[in-house]
Amino acid sequence: MSSSLNKPTLRLDWCSYEAAKYAVMHWHYSHSMPMPPLARIGVWEGDGFIGCVLFGRGANNNLHKPYGIANTEICELVRVALCAHVAPVSRIVSIAIKMLARSQPLLRLIVSYADPNNGHVGGIYQAGGWLYSGETGADFKAIDKHGRVWHSRQVSHTGVKRQYGVLRRVPRHDDCTLVPLEGKHKYLYPLDAAMRAQIEPLRKPYPKRADEAKETARPASSGETEGARPIRPL
Repeated sequence: MSSSLNKPTLRLDWCSYEAAKYAVMHWHYSHSMPMPPLARIGVWEGDGFIGCVLFGRGANNNLHKPYGIANTEICELVRVALCAHVAPVSRIVSIAIKMLARSQPLLRLIVSYADPNNGHVGGIYQAGGWLYSGETGADFKAIDKHGRVWHSRQVSHTGVKRQYGVLRRVPRHDDCTLVPLEGKHKYLYPLDAAMRAQIEPLRKPYPKRADEAKETARPASSGETEGARPIRPL
């Protein structure tokens, strides 16, 4: 009997905010939910819920501007939160993208990031054929006196910052320890032929991990790469 017959059936479907939050809090390194609105896609193997794939606006309000499109035509893959699973992460993400594209016909481009500060280069994106466009600028994180970690966008010199159109009190730079961070690897996934042609000149060679420096970049596989068991950051 073929071993494939023993694999649990993979199923993706829309899921509740509560289910997505459970997955993120338990199986994603950030342990935090992105800001809504979110497209929430749950993942099941057999009868078991194993996680979710989330798409959203991301933290960058200008995400659309480099590509000359409206902010309704672009989104960010913001979370892949999975527990132990059999199916390759790249297959799960591919199915989720098809579901998203069917439900949001105006979308033309998906963006996502891999964080080298956590040892990642984007193996699941490379396996899925995403276009690599290079690194974002260097950044920093801030650690306050209580040990809480803040993104650079969440702190300011004055202690006040506009977030989502509202002025809010935030930690001051002088009250935190600022830790330098490398830029993130940026990946693009076009949803139509015209967008694919438009971004193709941005393509760069896929980055490699230090232990792959002398090898050709390898496709992701189940259980061995980012997003596989246990879940690792994108």
